[in-house]
Amino acid sequence: MIPPMLPDQFSTARLIFAPIVAEDAPLIFEAYARDSEVSRYMTWRPHTALAETEAYVASALAGPSCSYLLRDRGDGRLHGAFELRQPAAHRLGYGYLLARPSWGLGLMSEALTAVVDWALDQPGIRRIGDVCDVENLGSARVMEKAGLTREALLRLWAVHPNISDEPRDCFSYVKTR
Repeated sequence: MIPPMLPDQFSTARLIFAPIVAEDAPLIFEAYARDSEVSRYMTWRPHTALAETEAYVASALAGPSCSYLLRDRGDGRLHGAFELRQPAAHRLGYGYLLARPSWGLGLMSEALTAVVDWALDQPGIRRIGDVCDVENLGSARVMEKAGLTREALLRLWAVHPNISDEPRDCFSYVKTR
């Protein structure tokens, strides 16, 4: 279910974001959910069975955020996923990942830029931003390319179980109007 304020679809020059559906689980599992490099800085471990991906999809569908799959506008190929969250009426957060074959193509910068531009055009939204692990330089660069500014270093902010079971430092990035 899509929260009322969030759109049911985004698009860019190369991508279409469509809400995740239950039938997407096998494709997600094959494309990226079991890849340890893709999940390195995620808050979840790589999936070892399709049932784990099915459980993830079920939780994504239960809300309160909206999870979109990023598909190629031309051939429909799955590039990754983008989650949009609204923790408060005036601000949005997000999360994203790309399948490894889609790394280095500028796709996530394109996707995040579109979402940031859309968000700050909404009358009630004053802020959009999120965090990345201090060692996740690729994600930091995506946020910078999308026009966000590094706001803070958050000490012991998030657990990334593929790196450590201890909380790790994260950078906070934001764009406001």
